[in-house]
Amino acid sequence: MPKRVLLVFGTRPEAIKMAPVVQRLREHPALEPVVAVTAQHREMLDQVLALFGIEPDFDLDIMVPGQTLTDVTLRALEGLSPLMERERPDAVLVQGDTTSTFVAALSAFYHRIPVGHVEAGLRTGDITRPFPEEVNRRLTTQTARWHFAPTATAAAHLYAENIAPDRVSVTGNTVVDALLEVREMPYEFPPGPVADVLARGGRMILVTAHRRESWGEPMTRVFTAVRDIAQSAEDLSVFVATHANPIVADEVERILSPVDNAYILGPLEYLPFVKLMQASTLILSDSGGIQEEAPSLGKPVLVLRDVTERPEAIEAGVVKLVGTDTQRIVAEATRLLTDRAAYDEMAQVANPFGDGHAADRICDILARDLGA
Repeated sequence: MPKRVLLVFGTRPEAIKMAPVVQRLREHPALEPVVAVTAQHREMLDQVLALFGIEPDFDLDIMVPGQTLTDVTLRALEGLSPLMERERPDAVLVQGDTTSTFVAALSAFYHRIPVGHVEAGLRTGDITRPFPEEVNRRLTTQTARWHFAPTATAAAHLYAENIAPDRVSVTGNTVVDALLEVREMPYEFPPGPVADVLARGGRMILVTAHRRESWGEPMTRVFTAVRDIAQSAEDLSVFVATHANPIVADEVERILSPVDNAYILGPLEYLPFVKLMQASTLILSDSGGIQEEAPSLGKPVLVLRDVTERPEAIEAGVVKLVGTDTQRIVAEATRLLTDRAAYDEMAQVANPFGDGHAADRICDILARDLGA
């Protein structure tokens, strides 16, 4: 009988990074994937599942309007506990640093089921940034049997926390697996601002910002900078893929709606988002995933955060931390848009996060250790 591996995730980023693992598990003769989604990001999650052809075996559907972190924690734990008890998988896989990641790992621990943590070992050293992700991943580490670290730096963090070396494997990041697959898929933008700008040419900047620690004044400073950048050059078009949370969307609308060459797109599905990254000249973002994806596309990223748990991209020279100060964001973006040498230095295609085979390595390790 194949060994059953339960994969639990609830948000779009988790789904993107787990999709290659689901696919490889399906192909493995001795392993069987079982997919359970908590679905605290309902619509955005469903888009990714459809893109990768994943139909969940279990859907907890915990999303409620105006949900808090407490709501997500309690509803996910209540939904997962009977599932773990009934299904008794041979292993549970979680990904990254969301609340569903920690809750699924905790539930598996309660049921004495070994946990594999995909994208283990990321650290900023500050439990408030990013919030609550830094704590989620640290707590998940304490429950895990397998630590699938994306880089040697992430593995070193785990060793420093006294995680036994034989429980840590450097696999690369599965987001690179997913990106390399999706970037080859055909896609045409429908009639609208993106298609119009692509048709007439010119430079494009892609912006995403949603981190909780940036809500309020930091977010205002960020989008004030985006406004000033958009108004700095006639051939420049700025596209903002806003988060579904109205706290973010309302602030973006207030600052950027009067700017003719700034386009507010709302949340994008993953395929068009990858195509927009490919078409962009420069990306401004506070997303961890984009820091991992953009280097494979040769796109410089200015990170709208004061700290990052992905220092490898900074060391490789393809990402730069600029924080949320308006003047600094404008200055760094202007430098890249006006200094060709500075731009070319950051636009090198060198991804420190993997070669597209992370999911293969994860499945091989699980098969070996589960006696499959």
